[in-house]
Amino acid sequence: MSIFFVIGCGSIGQRHIANLIALDAGKIIAFDTQGEQRRIVEEKFKIETVSTLENGWQKCPTVALIAAPSNLHISLAMEAAKRDCHLFVEKPLSHTLEGVEELLAVVEARHLTTMVGCNMRFHPGPIIVKKLLDEKIIGEVIAARIQTGSYLPRWRPGQDYRQSYSASPQWGGAILDCIHEIDLALWYLGPAELKAVAHLPARNIGLETDGLAEIILQHSSGALSNIHLNFVQRDYRRTCQIICSEGTLYWDFEERAVRFYNADGNFAQTYSEPEGWTANRMYRDELEHFIEAVRSNTPTTNPLSGGIAALEIALAARR
Repeated sequence: MSIFFVIGCGSIGQRHIANLIALDAGKIIAFDTQGEQRRIVEEKFKIETVSTLENGWQKCPTVALIAAPSNLHISLAMEAAKRDCHLFVEKPLSHTLEGVEELLAVVEARHLTTMVGCNMRFHPGPIIVKKLLDEKIIGEVIAARIQTGSYLPRWRPGQDYRQSYSASPQWGGAILDCIHEIDLALWYLGPAELKAVAHLPARNIGLETDGLAEIILQHSSGALSNIHLNFVQRDYRRTCQIICSEGTLYWDFEERAVRFYNADGNFAQTYSEPEGWTANRMYRDELEHFIEAVRSNTPTTNPLSGGIAALEIALAARR
């Protein structure tokens, strides 16, 4: 039986614990540096928590889920990998490239299954976009516009956003925290290099870290993508537009659908989300995919190498 060690019991760690229980994945133990967080997890989920990392390692876990602040991801993942734990690491993989190649070498040498948590790959909208692009139903991709905008002070109710890792100039900021859109651009269009970037500090919410960024990538196919990231706008917005040689695709998170316009420029079809779909489903499907990859010893959709590619672009943009 697999033993899952969830490191970090904040909102995303608790979501993963709930989904592991729902999936009947195996035994779960959890760790957080904050005693109050451990108490909440024990009472809410009726699972065992440990007060130190070493106590967790003594339980001989087989899988580690790293849900701690991003500046701790690589060191925690390395500890787990050296104990032959398969790795699920929340996005972003890190706030720096330091130690990343060493971690990759360890997981490859030990044949460990890895995944960087980019749950938007499991949202039905991006899934449909990816499928249509792969099937070349609308020809070759020319360009894409991918954007997300939201309001950091509303991300984690009950927590002072100014004290969160998202607010840190060193390991936070919109570029790293909103890395999903960079990941989607690479998933849709393939490898890319940074061509241009401009970003602004989040001063309207009292922060000096980057709060808004415009990023232009050129993909190996020749296609261009423009990525807009911000966590300073008051409403929530997540969309993409894919311009192809034989038509155009539009996805809007709020509309819950992908719209397809054909070569004549006319509306052709709508691909709607499944009835009753909820946001937690993508997190659950993400974990289910990872667990199946661990059991079958097959690669995940976003292994460590994929997380490194998105991180390299994000860090180049921050510079």
